[in-house]
Amino acid sequence: MIYRTHVLVCMGTACVASGAPKVMNAFEEEIKKKGLDAEVLILKRGCGGTCDLGPVVVIYPDMILYERVQLEDVPEIVEEHLLKGRPVQRLMLKEVTGQIVRSMMEYSFFAKQHKIALENAGKIDPENIDEYIAEEGYEALARVLTQMTPEEVIEEMKKSGLRGRGGAGFPTGLKWEFTRKAPGTEKYVVCNADEGDPGAFMDRSIMEGDPHRVLEGMAIAAYAIGNVKKGYIYIRAEYPIAIERLEIAMEQAREYGLLGEDILGSGFDFDVEIRIGAGAFVCGEETALLKSVEGGRGEPRPKPPFPAQKGVWGKPTNINNVETYACVAPIIRRGADWFASIGTE
Repeated sequence: MIYRTHVLVCMGTACVASGAPKVMNAFEEEIKKKGLDAEVLILKRGCGGTCDLGPVVVIYPDMILYERVQLEDVPEIVEEHLLKGRPVQRLMLKEVTGQIVRSMMEYSFFAKQHKIALENAGKIDPENIDEYIAEEGYEALARVLTQMTPEEVIEEMKKSGLRGRGGAGFPTGLKWEFTRKAPGTEKYVVCNADEGDPGAFMDRSIMEGDPHRVLEGMAIAAYAIGNVKKGYIYIRAEYPIAIERLEIAMEQAREYGLLGEDILGSGFDFDVEIRIGAGAFVCGEETALLKSVEGGRGEPRPKPPFPAQKGVWGKPTNINNVETYACVAPIIRRGADWFASIGTE
């Protein structure tokens, strides 16, 4: 069914804490009351980056962002904007000068952003795999499974210049190559989603807003490294929304044949399991994290051996953080040269 208007309600952690679920319910009730349910679709979205302005509601295709929407504001938005076509100016996004922003893409905070890892967050429903697929989701995985050898995938990563986004900045392609060359017939990939720094929420925003992007990146890494049938996402218990959306995404991916056995009929088997940590800061360190994945106390150990040689369960293990995996699919789709051209020398 085609709708003339979409109402996108942010369901990131900050907006949820501000009352977004109640606001979404109020929109559903008000739109039904006005007989607009055949014309207006209510959707949840991930974090768009304006966490201090929640609950945030975006009206599409007008691209009007309403900030700090309360329950009592909903009838006015439905009556004035959705019925009469007159945006409610007092609730519209504003610059620091107080100037009303007519389109959210003109907002100075958004205007010069070049999103890659977060390009779908705030744009799609994170609990709907079809919306991810509509944004070229899993296209990169299909490409590597049907058109590229593992060695070619690794070379593409090395050529792109992608480095670990968790802070260390180690070249991702090189790390994958080390793990691929490590002897062993059983290997693992791990996603470090243990974001321990106070106020850090980059990884959480990706997982809450675009969980399939992380799964796709992990699957591509598993294919490139070889002998990998299992991956782990290590995430702290303080991220319940991210955990829930990852679990939903994993189940949907299995239903679509994008996780599990014989992915896309290629003979490639790979699945992912979530391991929930208790929030110990030290578990952000990779060897402590791997120990915690195994069910032990999260204590760092000396290196070498590095995880690429001896990681989880004593097997060669590749570990990258959430943002690193989120950059993998765009690199495969658009090419290493595209990614390498971004930024300065």
